[in-house]
Amino acid sequence: MHSSGIHGQTLEITVVGCTKLRDKEWISRQDPYVCLQYGSTVFRTRTCTDGGKNPTFNEKFTFPLIQGLGDISVVVWNSNTLTSDDFIGSGKIQLSKVLSQGYDDSTWSVMTKRSKYGGEVRIIMHFANPTNQHQHAAPQHSMPSPYVPLPPHASYSGYPPNQSHQPSYQPVITPHPQQSYPPPAISYAPSLYSQQTHSSQQTYPSNQVYPPSPNPYPPTGPYQGIYPPPPY
Repeated sequence: MHSSGIHGQTLEITVVGCTKLRDKEWISRQDPYVCLQYGSTVFRTRTCTDGGKNPTFNEKFTFPLIQGLGDISVVVWNSNTLTSDDFIGSGKIQLSKVLSQGYDDSTWSVMTKRSKYGGEVRIIMHFANPTNQHQHAAPQHSMPSPYVPLPPHASYSGYPPNQSHQPSYQPVITPHPQQSYPPPAISYAPSLYSQQTHSSQQTYPSNQVYPPSPNPYPPTGPYQGIYPPPPY
């Protein structure tokens, strides 16, 4: 696999264990161990004494990645004390998933020298800078925000406003209130009438009868209190 920008970065590999291994011992239980090779780097797990067909290791190793090298060789051996170690099986661990997603927990098969099934090895891998980490983050910003801002002076909860009635907050468009034209005459008559009536009433004393009786004062002349004068 060819991934740009991975050279020199760190890949963590944990050898969890093996299952269903081909048994190389006839009398006692076999003692398996696992070897990993990536480029010129080789790691070996401890020997799982009497591990038999299902040994457990849980050992972590760190590999510096190499540009263009996308697999790791894995070999399972049976440790012997007096003779050479027995070959159980070998296989390839592909790095495409861990380099693209940052994590891979898989079981890889190993084959014997005669290309027969030799068992399985469980491997967990971590990579800190997967190549598609930005592709997964992009959809978080691609959807429009569900928030719709309300007008700053709105005091109601519904938006958009109900078109069936005029909201109370909306200002009147015309600068002055509309009036009928011509204006009714009665709008000015009451004040004028009240002023005229008030002024006419002030010409007479409040203790007299309105209108006053004719000739309230006796005429002046030679005959006091009689009008018209009697004939001679």
